[in-house]
Amino acid sequence: MNHWDLRSLPLRAHSPEILSTTDDARAILLDIPAGETLSDHQVHERAWVTVIDGEAEVSTAAGERVQGGPGLLVEFAPAERHAVRALTTTRLLLVLTPWPGEGHPGAMTVEEKAHVRERAAEARTARGD
Repeated sequence: MNHWDLRSLPLRAHSPEILSTTDDARAILLDIPAGETLSDHQVHERAWVTVIDGEAEVSTAAGERVQGGPGLLVEFAPAERHAVRALTTTRLLLVLTPWPGEGHPGAMTVEEKAHVRERAAEARTARGD
């Protein structure tokens, strides 16, 4: 058994702490200073974001928005674009599954990795970034 006290673990802002990684999932704890944002991004895995401390606003590229404090749980589908803004200094638990997700560099062959930058540039162009 592994265990953590998520509210008292020492963290530095901008320095996520990987708590656990298995063949099935990864758990990450991070602090976001008040007023800062994890800008619009996406991950390859299904993502669950739980507010442990503080208050955050979570939004999607589709315009959905939710705000909450400790106990708020938000689920994102793989590759769903989202952003998290800390309304106060906020501690989040992020769980990603399956780990690594399809398309994640850790799950790619050497040949697939050789073309990842090209595919990323094409995706940015298609989105209009």
